Amino acid sequence: MRTFDVLVFDLGGVLVDWNPEYLYKDIFPNEDERRWFLSTICTLDWNEEQDAGRSLQEGTDHLVKKFPAHEAAIRAYYDRWKEMLGGPIHETVEIFRELKQQTSLRLYALTNWSAETFPVALELYEFLHWFDGRLVSGEEKIRKPSPEIYQRLAERFGIEPSTAIYVDDNLRNVVPARDLGFYGIHFRSPKEFREELVELGVLKA
Repeated sequence: MRTFDVLVFDLGGVLVDWNPEYLYKDIFPNEDERRWFLSTICTLDWNEEQDAGRSLQEGTDHLVKKFPAHEAAIRAYYDRWKEMLGGPIHETVEIFRELKQQTSLRLYALTNWSAETFPVALELYEFLHWFDGRLVSGEEKIRKPSPEIYQRLAERFGIEPSTAIYVDDNLRNVVPARDLGFYGIHFRSPKEFREELVELGVLKA
């Protein structure tokens, strides 16, 4: 049975509830209009360019130029970004707390997040300061699922992937970690996450 000395968390969707729908329900009460806007204009792929280091200003200007009729709704994406935060995912934060207090694991974060918005989250959520280290894509100017960011994480913090766990709610981002040797967990719910950690012998039942 594998033994582990490191666990690496993704943040959004695992420890932090983030969803553009929270904001755009207010802007577009009509669900069809809202879904069209978020799948055609302010898409997740577009947002990931900011996660990869493009400035919020540049990303916003790019869309405003392309879709001038939707300027107000486009600018709201980052002007009202905090309204996309639903708060901590408390059950996972409790798992994080238990890991920190009850185990000798080193705990890290690897997140796709804009360098400009991440400081806001740091102010809001104390548990983001519990990590032994973190790698933020916007600061590194490279994002998941690029294999390079996982290699950079391992090198920077002296992580041996064969004794490390990586958890992410996006399977696309788990695969490169597994390829590098991490034990990859596809996060679906705090309950399933806890059960898998117990099964691995990392947490007590």
